[in-house]
Amino acid sequence: MYIINKISSYSAVDYAAEELRKYLRMMMPECGNIEISYNPCAKDGFRLGLMQDFGLDVSDAAEPDLDDILYIDTDTEGGIIAGDNPRSVLLAVYEYLRQNGCRWLFPGVDGEFIPMQEIKPVKYRHKPTSRYRGLCNEGSEFQSNMIEAIEFLPKVGMNVFMMEFFIPTSYYRRYYMHEHNAMNRPPEPVTPATILQWKRACEAELSKRGLQFHDIGHGWGTQSFGIDSSVRACDGDNDSKLTAEQRGYLAIVNGEQKLWNQTPNHTQFCMSNKRARRIVVDFVADYAEKQSNVDYIHVWLGDGFNNHCECENCVKKTPSDWYVIMLNEIDEELKARNMNSRIVFIAYGDSIWAPEKEIIKNQDRFTLLFAPIARSYTDILKKNEEKVETPRFALNKNEHPKSHEILAHLDNWHNMWHGSNIAYEYHFWRHQYYEPCGIRHSEIINSDIKFYNANNIDGVIQDGSQRSFFPTGLAFYTYARTLFDNTLTAAEIAEDYFNCAFGDDWKLFYDYLLKLGDAFDSKYIAGKKSENVARSVFYAPSHVENLRRGKEIVKEGRELISKHYNSEYRIRTFSVRLLEKHADYMELFADALISKAVGDDKKASDAYAVMRETMGRAELGIQTCYDHGLVFYALNRVFDTKTNLADTIMY
Repeated sequence: MYIINKISSYSAVDYAAEELRKYLRMMMPECGNIEISYNPCAKDGFRLGLMQDFGLDVSDAAEPDLDDILYIDTDTEGGIIAGDNPRSVLLAVYEYLRQNGCRWLFPGVDGEFIPMQEIKPVKYRHKPTSRYRGLCNEGSEFQSNMIEAIEFLPKVGMNVFMMEFFIPTSYYRRYYMHEHNAMNRPPEPVTPATILQWKRACEAELSKRGLQFHDIGHGWGTQSFGIDSSVRACDGDNDSKLTAEQRGYLAIVNGEQKLWNQTPNHTQFCMSNKRARRIVVDFVADYAEKQSNVDYIHVWLGDGFNNHCECENCVKKTPSDWYVIMLNEIDEELKARNMNSRIVFIAYGDSIWAPEKEIIKNQDRFTLLFAPIARSYTDILKKNEEKVETPRFALNKNEHPKSHEILAHLDNWHNMWHGSNIAYEYHFWRHQYYEPCGIRHSEIINSDIKFYNANNIDGVIQDGSQRSFFPTGLAFYTYARTLFDNTLTAAEIAEDYFNCAFGDDWKLFYDYLLKLGDAFDSKYIAGKKSENVARSVFYAPSHVENLRRGKEIVKEGRELISKHYNSEYRIRTFSVRLLEKHADYMELFADALISKAVGDDKKASDAYAVMRETMGRAELGIQTCYDHGLVFYALNRVFDTKTNLADTIMY
């Protein structure tokens, strides 16, 4: 009979004990009940607790509440499973199970592989390569999936979840209004109040697991003044609802003082206005006092680009200089209240340009979030061989930095910034749909994380969908595993994933997706292979042969799928059935792209509409892995002829 003794009393340790019991009983269905008790003096059974309680060395953790260390020393009867903080105990439990053959490839029970076998001894100690291993909510969200996503993250060694915005209405609405699929699923309106409740429920799930909670991002520049930052342009004339006082705090752009595109989260405020800054500073401090469960408060400027204040005082400094002035004021206010709140500031949009004069004074409180949204996602990150001079900042007249310039901007920030750094990345935003098979994408992710590790970046938070597992979860699995241990190669991670997902013939499935993805060519779908840019960034008649070859590869894939359609393991049946839906997707995608490549936009749009409607009918059956709303949000930039590509970032 097995027993689990909790040496330390924390909610994450309580949860870790329950998870260990559940999966041990799944692995050994005839092992009988497993009792859990709190027993700090226990000497037998499984003992779960902090490494410090066992007298184990944690000196390599610079900050034990942030740096995870996993320690496992077990035999076939039990042993020590520990971490240097409560969250790390949970991570250590999952690692112990992983080393006993368990795998979690995507959220939900269909993503689990739990072998039926006796447990094996494990001796292991590991400090993950990256301090911050996280995901930020994005895409189209539904609440049960959000809970599953949070449940999934520590199972693959991740430790951070961010909930963007005070109330993330745009993400939840995208799902519940069934954007891009109203023809199959009638809209289900949800109110901001309901969404706020759901956000709080997510926060409770994070606390239960001890995961780092990062909060907010955009919105401070309007919410602080009582302007509801949850509304969007689709809600109507939001600008007309402003009071004269609220309007007086907003940025003046092109001689007008109003909401930017009717969207508060995209609106800047007049940062040279001392009274306005004071209101924002106090609002940040008040929020930090009230929301004591937040580990990092992200204080970002408004979203967008070239939308900063042009008043006679604001023009005297760059937005980044005004930003730093405000950050220093936030620090002073938090000091005055004797608060140790951690604040994240962002290099993004116009603030990718480093300040020219101002310096952050208390660098221990802050963390820099480097958000290279305009970089290329069809190429790996690499250092510039020669020094790159960044263009001088030009208020509201800047161009998005070219990919090779973005790292030079980071170097400029590092001239004054010497604190901790996190990358805020977008691999799982649009570009996962420009590389629709995921193999090459996973290789880029593996390389990018190693680049960040080698260049003073302490980890990554992905701005991406919670459902980035179509046609497989390889890219996300690669992301999680590389953050956890950057000695792993993309090939090693792929073999681990595909062997679990598809069994002995895993290499056939891997080769199929590799060949199919190369035929479609992510650079073409991202608009980088045009043969006549003046006509269209997607005009490339010579690429049609590759796309037609892609349709033939799909036929080969269908034969492979039919031979492996059912398995004794649920995860393999599900993975193969997901590939079946992906085959439908790729055939329809090929038809639309073939017309696009020869310049027949009308026929391409018609084929795209068929693709969207057909996949919409399939959505409900695969929605735990497939984010229909985000797919067609991303692909609209390819097929919507009304889109001005000069105004968008295509990556």
